[in-house]
Amino acid sequence: GRLVGQKPPLKLQQIWAIRIRLQLDGRLRELVLFDLAIDSKLRACDLVRLRVGEISNGSAVASRATIMQRKTKRPVQFEITEQTRLAVSN
Repeated sequence: GRLVGQKPPLKLQQIWAIRIRLQLDGRLRELVLFDLAIDSKLRACDLVRLRVGEISNGSAVASRATIMQRKTKRPVQFEITEQTRLAVSN
């Protein structure tokens, strides 16, 4: 009865429900990681290795970032949305 292989993507309603729950619970770190995961589509191992300095320039959060993937050793460039930038800057 388990789903094997690729899972269906989250629906927009599910994404907003998760974001709101994380905000209400005050779980800022998890909110930032979740937002970055949605923006970048990186693997979890790449997300948890991510440093604030890699996505920010001093006190300002960059609008784009380039991260080297651990598994494929290829760079991945992605746009950081305004909502994610606000969460990171808090």
